[in-house]
Amino acid sequence: MKKILYIISITLIILLTACNDAFMDRSPKTAIGIENFFKSEEDLRMYTYSLYDFPGPPIMVWDGEGTDDMANTSNYELRNIMLSSDPSSSTVSGGWNWSQLRKINIFLDNFRKADLPEEILAHYEGVARFFRAKFYMEKVKRFSDVPWYDTEIGTGDDNLLYKGRDPRDMVVQKIFEDYEYAAKNVWEDEPSGAVDKWVVLAYEARHALHEGTFRKYHPELNLQSTATTYLQIARDAAKEIMDNGGFAIYNTGNPESDYRELFTSFDLTGNSEVILPTVSEYNVSNHTGIIYYWQQLFGDYDVSPTKGLMQDYLMADGTPYTQQPGYETKLFVEEFVDRDPRLKQTFAYPGWSNYQTAPDPYVQSLMQNFTGYHCIKNWIDSGDPEVYQNVDYPVLRLAEVLLIYAEARAELGELTQEDLDLTINQLRDRAGMPHLNMGVAVDPVQQARYPDVTSGELLEIRRERRIELFAEGFRFDDLMRWKKGKLIEEEPKGIYFPGLGKYDLTGDSIPDIILIDISEDIPAPADKETNALGVPLIYYRAGPVGSDASIWLSNGTEGYIVSDVERGTFVEPKYYYRPIPEHDVLINPNLTQIFDWR
Repeated sequence: MKKILYIISITLIILLTACNDAFMDRSPKTAIGIENFFKSEEDLRMYTYSLYDFPGPPIMVWDGEGTDDMANTSNYELRNIMLSSDPSSSTVSGGWNWSQLRKINIFLDNFRKADLPEEILAHYEGVARFFRAKFYMEKVKRFSDVPWYDTEIGTGDDNLLYKGRDPRDMVVQKIFEDYEYAAKNVWEDEPSGAVDKWVVLAYEARHALHEGTFRKYHPELNLQSTATTYLQIARDAAKEIMDNGGFAIYNTGNPESDYRELFTSFDLTGNSEVILPTVSEYNVSNHTGIIYYWQQLFGDYDVSPTKGLMQDYLMADGTPYTQQPGYETKLFVEEFVDRDPRLKQTFAYPGWSNYQTAPDPYVQSLMQNFTGYHCIKNWIDSGDPEVYQNVDYPVLRLAEVLLIYAEARAELGELTQEDLDLTINQLRDRAGMPHLNMGVAVDPVQQARYPDVTSGELLEIRRERRIELFAEGFRFDDLMRWKKGKLIEEEPKGIYFPGLGKYDLTGDSIPDIILIDISEDIPAPADKETNALGVPLIYYRAGPVGSDASIWLSNGTEGYIVSDVERGTFVEPKYYYRPIPEHDVLINPNLTQIFDWR
């Protein structure tokens, strides 16, 4: 596997110049020119490796553009749009980059120059068409209607250079023609980390579910009658993986640790659940460097989990946490009692410790604009770069495929108990949680969040997806396809404090912090009160939003920690899409804006 990683890294260097516009008219001295390439299977393999653009662990830090999962104070695109009085194509200018597509189409225009058997050529064509489908789906998710190109564009191809948008329906049909070809021709037996049939099917299932549900819940597209087609594709692609891929949910019988081990492993190449890993190797491909940066800022980074997310985790007996009396005002330590074991494998819990604090437990770091909850799902408990830069990341895992299948079956009205046992209940078995059964009562909290869903089973599938896939980059897309952008307007809540005074955050019944009034000064270190262990209390000045207090509480001296003060307005349906950047429209006036963008 490490050899695959090395080849991909070197290939990116070799081919970067060969695919640069400025070098297309001459034979490069330091790179392989097209006229001297595409001669052998090794050429095709190396070129397709240069197309690899799979995510790594940073996606776990950022988790999209701001959702109801995370408070996010950084300068991200959607935040700027929602807070702007007049967002336009001059201020929203990202995403219109086509260099990856050009690389793909160069390959597809030239790969048959290699004198190879059709089976080999079809495999590499399938790999390239997989990447084209993947590329175009991201464009469709952002812009909806986009121009379709299936060949390299030359400087004299004015008809192609200056064409307008093609309809979303036409482009998506082309995308799934590519996926269908790739699924039939890409080989099953490829080294771990390389694109194989199962990688193709997993992305096909993911994108078909996205398109099917997007069409179903977005009447502005006038495509609701075609939603079923893509939900069926999602169902069938997922089932093919489940039946014939040879994968199984990683479960060693340790519900307190099995889930988190998927995100802290030094070698996922043999893991039964992982369909595609992004492999890290120290000083070769350091995907996890950002994790160390995040660890150094642990507790006051750009993003922090929300109370709403925490409350979605079930009790250990399978009942909703939100049915607990007084759940809204439970103290931090109480929130972790008798819950789904994935909660403690995802968030810093009372009594958790790490290499920076051991043997003492970690005490939550509190600060303005942060909720007080801290994610440990991808915490690498070491400050040694040879350790944290050798952690693999599961790009595709069977858990997502099972969730796709369950959701597609539910959306199609086909869900059965057997489906739940094959999917949701396998995930719950790993976590040591009770099974989900048909006929589950509708949870009013979930119903309020998704009022257009009346099925208790579908509501629970959405809950399970939120929990299982948290911080893996899915929530933003999920809210967009379910037409739930309005949820992003809600101000995220943090830890609840009923008033000023001392609080235990480590679960030993001994105070760790003290909240004092904003009018008071934090004492000098020598004057700070100590707890029963002789440890000085950590002081915070609590006050109302906008004050110079250490932390803001919703009611000044009591209430929830306030993080994201103002999230702005999510305008529907406009903000489910992005404008084509003004610069590109000026160059090509045929690229008109849609959905009230200008």
